[in-house]
Amino acid sequence: MNPPETWEMIAIGAIALVVIFLFRPGLKEAFKRSKEAENKDWSGVLLPIGLVVLFIIVLISLV
Repeated sequence: MNPPETWEMIAIGAIALVVIFLFRPGLKEAFKRSKEAENKDWSGVLLPIGLVVLFIIVLISLV
């Protein structure tokens, strides 16, 4: 596979900037709400991550 041309790299960069500008207001608001939260529910994040890590370990052990 050939490396991307210069115009393709510029297009990818432009698309990345557009995506950043589109999601920026939502991300800013989400970070603001997370700082204001009193009870941080880490189990809702850690449980799925732990399950994924366990699943990967099982898949590796089966090979």
